[in-house]
Amino acid sequence: MKKLKLAILRNEVPEDDVFWEKSCRELSDRVSWDLIDLTRHDWLERISATTYDGLLASPPGWTTAFKAMYDERLQILEMIRPAPIYPSVEEILIYENKKMLAYWLEAHQVPHPKTRVFYYENEAADFVKNNPLPLVAKTSIGASGSGVQILHNQAEAQEYIQNTFSGQGAARRRVGPKWKQKGFFLRVLKKLLRPQDLKAKLQLYKHLGTEIQKDFVILQEFIPHEYEWRCVRIGDSFFAHKKVKQGEKASGSLIKAYENPPFELLDFVKEITDKRHFLSQSVDIFVAPDGRYLVNEMQCIFGQSDPYQMLIDGEPGRYRLLDGQWVFEPGDFNRHESYLLRLEHFIELLTEKNQEVHA
Repeated sequence: MKKLKLAILRNEVPEDDVFWEKSCRELSDRVSWDLIDLTRHDWLERISATTYDGLLASPPGWTTAFKAMYDERLQILEMIRPAPIYPSVEEILIYENKKMLAYWLEAHQVPHPKTRVFYYENEAADFVKNNPLPLVAKTSIGASGSGVQILHNQAEAQEYIQNTFSGQGAARRRVGPKWKQKGFFLRVLKKLLRPQDLKAKLQLYKHLGTEIQKDFVILQEFIPHEYEWRCVRIGDSFFAHKKVKQGEKASGSLIKAYENPPFELLDFVKEITDKRHFLSQSVDIFVAPDGRYLVNEMQCIFGQSDPYQMLIDGEPGRYRLLDGQWVFEPGDFNRHESYLLRLEHFIELLTEKNQEVHA
């Protein structure tokens, strides 16, 4: 069988595409690949020079400027359609863009904590005066709870709004290495052994430290919770675990509880992702006091601090919907931070597409 020709579309962060490469190497009997830096001036020329079967995206989530650039260039690729893109462009547009996600959830009538984006200081201030607190303030870009603040009272809320619009840095993300995350010391050692990567990472932190959100504020309804569900769908594979609250937030705590998820939760995630034929998605979900499921975050690329996304009775595996029933299949489905599963899914989609063309 002829190998599929793929291109990995790199972003500005060194090693951000490493799991795509590892996965391609593991399936090198089925795929060949090129590395193309989407941040460089010759990105379109390089992609157009070769006929590719598919494009593997590595959307950035560090800075607003590079996020906007990557999204713009992917939209151009979608217009000219040189090859299918994975994850889909729509999934990437709402990734690490909380403004866009808020609009998307509202437009598609997906239950979520009510979220408002204000571009006028007086409008935001008036809203806070006339609505109950606490509220959750967020930066548009920033994962793992970075850039999230709980505004408990009027004084905190008004100060946050005033400082954000005046550019004094109220809406700022946490910057620096994630020293609480598993494998921190090993990551530091690897960087020390590769000075070029360390220099690039330090330059990135320096740039992040100067990035301040000042033209708008995002205010979200506060949902009391002790945990949120992290649900993952890649193709027909479903996973779920609890992210347990530490302090005021569950996002970024890295404290997890592995237990059998309710099947209605999996039904909820399937319905959401089916709406727009999403390919690779994590969905963070609050359980409201009245029992409703509310989507807090959606990300097509997500971190994975454990080698699995789900444990059922201590055994890693996945759920699949077979003949209308959720069936647990034990196994190692999250290798290379779930990129291998993504690649297997993409290969399946491309193979089906090629078979249809030649039918």
